[in-house]
Amino acid sequence: MDKTFVKGLVLLEALAKHERGSGVTELANQLMLNKSNVHRLLQALVHQGFARKNDDTGRYELTMKLWELGSGLANRLDVRVEALSFMKELAEQTQETVHLSLLDGVEVLYIEKIDSPQPVRAYTTVGGRSPAQCVATGKALLAWASEDTLNLVKNRLKPYTPRSLVKFGDLRRELEQVREQGYAINRGEWREQVVGAAAPIYDSRGMVVAALGISGPAERLEEARLVQAGKTLMTAAAQISRRLGYSGR
Repeated sequence: MDKTFVKGLVLLEALAKHERGSGVTELANQLMLNKSNVHRLLQALVHQGFARKNDDTGRYELTMKLWELGSGLANRLDVRVEALSFMKELAEQTQETVHLSLLDGVEVLYIEKIDSPQPVRAYTTVGGRSPAQCVATGKALLAWASEDTLNLVKNRLKPYTPRSLVKFGDLRRELEQVREQGYAINRGEWREQVVGAAAPIYDSRGMVVAALGISGPAERLEEARLVQAGKTLMTAAAQISRRLGYSGR
């Protein structure tokens, strides 16, 4: 048996259990390994894309590569399974692109989508990513994210379009509004001519684990339609949340 390989797997499992990442010393103590050994193993994981170092905290955390490698098993993700039928209904009802997203660091990761039948539509790809603060599903997730995550976003604010939020105070106020109204809106902040709306999905613990959204061209989805879409998405997201065991409290 390759002991180094086994140690790497054990380290991978340890990182997976620490939501806010871990330092070299903490991991060394937990796994009863010396720090130089842990550091070498971490560098191997970083090099292969399985982990990354948070420059702000100095701690290591997993990326979503494990999920991406297992995308062929995506049907086992409860949230995707439970959301799919509602996504199909939304696509039929709105005639716009519908997507399901998770938060990975400061980005959203699209884990499922249904394309709009319209010739002019918003394009996303399963496995694709976007800066969370610039898209509706990202805002819906960030509104319930930890302070650590928000601080990471703060250091990465930049203008992708003239409508991008580049001041942390503006983003804070928008996220507070998302929490109050229950849905988020993107007004062309990632791609200038693409807008969208999204609502959070809760699991049985009451944690926001995903976001359900629609997107389309700004010329077709004016503000009033986005607000209506947000309310429609809230209803669908609530139904999915109940399927995941959320009690609503």
